This record gives sequence, structure tokens and C-alpha cells, in this order.
Amino acid sequence: MLKQRLQQKLLQKLSPQQIQLMKLLQLPTLLLEQRIKEEIEENPALEEGVDDEFEDFDDSDDNNEADEFDSDDFDKDFDEPEIDPDNEFDISDYIEDDEIPNYKLSANNASSDDEHKEIPMSSSFSFQEYLLSQLGLRDLDEDESVVAQHIIGNIDDAGYLQRDIHSLIDDLAFSLNVKTSFKEVLGLLRVIQEFDPPGVGARDLQECLLLQIKRKQPRTTSIENATLMLEKNFNDFTRKHYDKIQKKHSLSDQEFKEAIDEILKLNPKPGNTLNESGYSAQYVIPDFIVSSGLGDLELSLNSRNAPELRISRTYSEMLENMASQKNKSGAREKEALMFVKQKLDGAKWFIDAIKQRQNTLLSTMEAILNFQREYFLTGDETKIKPMILKDIADIVDLDISTISRVANSKYVQTPYGTFLLKTLFSESLQNEEGEEVSTREVKKILQDCISAESKIKPLTDDQLTKILKTKGYNIARRTVAKYREQLNIPVARLRKELI
Repeated sequence: MLKQRLQQKLLQKLSPQQIQLMKLLQLPTLLLEQRIKEEIEENPALEEGVDDEFEDFDDSDDNNEADEFDSDDFDKDFDEPEIDPDNEFDISDYIEDDEIPNYKLSANNASSDDEHKEIPMSSSFSFQEYLLSQLGLRDLDEDESVVAQHIIGNIDDAGYLQRDIHSLIDDLAFSLNVKTSFKEVLGLLRVIQEFDPPGVGARDLQECLLLQIKRKQPRTTSIENATLMLEKNFNDFTRKHYDKIQKKHSLSDQEFKEAIDEILKLNPKPGNTLNESGYSAQYVIPDFIVSSGLGDLELSLNSRNAPELRISRTYSEMLENMASQKNKSGAREKEALMFVKQKLDGAKWFIDAIKQRQNTLLSTMEAILNFQREYFLTGDETKIKPMILKDIADIVDLDISTISRVANSKYVQTPYGTFLLKTLFSESLQNEEGEEVSTREVKKILQDCISAESKIKPLTDDQLTKILKTKGYNIARRTVAKYREQLNIPVARLRKELI
């Protein structure tokens, strides 16, 4: 049974302006530039440049007539508007060729004797194209060529074949209507595995390393021992059970070390040797710049975070003219007026959001700078205080989610390097003296201990726990293992090296 009733609810919702601010706040500098360019392309009322006369533009004060026009006239039904024939849209106004030709507005001051220098553009083959070029040098019939091209198409950028042979046979039958056998596909795969770079077309790491070591010439004793180890003891080698391998093959320390050295020279991802040359260098653009001088710290915001934007003067004058001629307006003019108002409002909201973003970034970074002042003055990571998002949120009187948006994607440039802002946040633990210290401090000590250890006999987690306890940090072994994993440091067995 359907019922109608009147109910009041108190809901908390974000306005479109707040949503826009939150989205802008979490963008790093590089993405902010792209977002501003997109907004300028979408909103013709927004321009780049210093806004002098129209910086404080506010259509609520200067265009009261337009607001009154909206409230009085836009409540009417415009399904069948009365259009004045004299004021109808005339397309001839837009196609009249009364403008000055472009060639009269341009000047050419160059002569035939001038030297023209162009920036060279780099071009390179993709990894698959490089393999296909080698395939063309082989004497294959049409069907074999199709199968070989399909195999190459399933080789990833690292140089590994991502599909098993049975799946390749099914793919060829269903997609290309080519019937083949396991023996034929395997034979063509062996042909591709002879291509450069060595190791390409392997189905796993063991096969990749074997393809490379078998092509090494001349065949020395160390290479033969390395080949034997990869064929017979690959799992023990990956787990660094060196004593077991050496005892099984009756190798001396010198022979075993030479064989291991030959394996370490191999490339586990042969395809990357070609791809890395085509990658462009990626640079980190800092959002904040912290400099120290005369014992004090100076904080500045990257200029790219403070773009110069203004409201288009053409659009603001257009709105004034439309509002002054409201008595002569028809339905199309009213739609145009609404369009101009929406674009001006959008431009004003965007500029305000950018300014508010700058203020939020500066206030948050100033609070972090004062909280970690000792670290920014010395650069010593052991001086980092325990700091969580709530600590900074209480100082700047903002929500924790806002601080998280600022910290997660922003970089700060200091005299000691450029790093992600969120790395300054850490939990706390107590030492033997009852003082709260940052987990970052414990990780730094842990990393220093591992860096100074003997690689012949690395320190175990139990030994690291005892070392930390002697330094006053009473933490459990499982906590040491957790910090070690967070630092991307493997267990002691995998850190072992042959000297």
C-alpha cells in the first residue's frame, strides 16, 4: 500500500565547490598544471594572467539587475517562447569576411642566409619490432611466419613468453585459422630464442638464464659449472643454499665463487636492455621548498602551485550588456545570459579553490616544519619526532582527511634531498628511559646495522633485536622483522654474499 508523508531530515552534504577543492588539494604540482589547462579549455571565461581590474569581480554586487532578471523571468515556461522576428539569429553576421587577412598581420624577418637549427627527434624500435626485424632474416614459409609472429606478439617487454604452447596452438586455430602442432610451435620458439638479446622468448627465469649462459664463448670451467648449477640446482641457488650446492658438486671455494660470478653477470630481464633506451627520465617536481640560512628555516611554495588566473574581461562585459538589455531579451538571449553567468561563476569558483588550496598547503607545511624543526635544521633522521595526521590536524584546525590529501602526494625539497611528505609521519614507541621516539629512528638504526654487517655472515633478526635492546629500544623480534620488510631488506640468508 502506497503512502505519502512529509518528513524532515538533517543531512550533511558537500557542495560542488568543496568537492572541487578536495580534488585540487590532492593533486601534485604536475597534475595541477594539467588540470588548470583542462579548465581553461573547457571554460572560456577563465584566462591566464594577472587580474587587476577584475580580480575582485563579483556578479552578485555589480549585476543585481541580472539576478532580478533571473528570479522574475526564469520562473516562466519557455516551451513556446515568443520570438521577435527582428531579433532572430542571423548567421550572416558570423560569415561576413570583414576581418583583416592574417598575412597582413604577420612579419617575416628571416632571410635565405639564416641558419635554421631544428631539435633532433629520437626514434627507436619497439621490442617486438626489433624481434620481427630479425624474423625477416630467417627462411620461413608463410604459415611458419604467421606462427612465429604470433609467438613474438605474446612476448612481454621483459622478454618472456606469457602464454604456454598449448594455449598458443588454440589461439592460432580460433583466431587465425592456422592448424599447427606442439612440435612445430616449439621448434619456432627455439628459433626465436636464438634472437638477440640473449634469453628472449624464455618461459621462466631458469630457462632465461640457461639460454644466456649456453651462448657464452669460450666454454670455460666456470661457465660449465654455472650451467650445471642452473640446470640441476636452480631452486637451491635462488634460496642461496650455497653450502649444499658446493658440497653436491665437490667444488672448491674459488671454483664455486667463479661460477656464481658468471651467473650474476646474466640479465634476468633481457627485454629491458632495449626498452630502457626509449624511456624518458622522470623528474620529481617538489611542491614545497625548505631552505635554511643563518640558523633559521624558510618555507616557500613552488610557483607552479600558484598560477596567475583571472576572469575574462570579455565575458564580464558581456554579462553587463545582457543585463542592461533585459527588456529586449528573448528566449535565446536568456539562455545566452544563463550560459555566461554559469561560466563566470565556474571561473570564480575555480580561482577561489586554487587560492584556498595554496593557503591549505602553506598552513599544513608550516605546522609540519615547526613540528619537525630539529630534523629540518640538522638533516639527521634520528631527530624525527613521532608524528601522526591527527597531530597536524589539531594544529591547523583541519580535518584528518584534508591533511592526508596534502601529505600523500606532495614532495618537499630540503637541503638534504627531496622526499615524499608522508615519510615524515611515523608512529611512536617508548625506549628504556620512557621517552617516546619515532619508529623512523628505529628503522634508521636498523638500516645502519645491516649496512655495516658482514656479508659473509649477515645478522639475523634475533641478533638485530639484541643490538636494538643494547641501544635502549626494547622491541620484539617480530617487530624487527616487520620494520626490515618495510625497508625492503631481505632475510639474512638472502643477504649472504661470497667474498
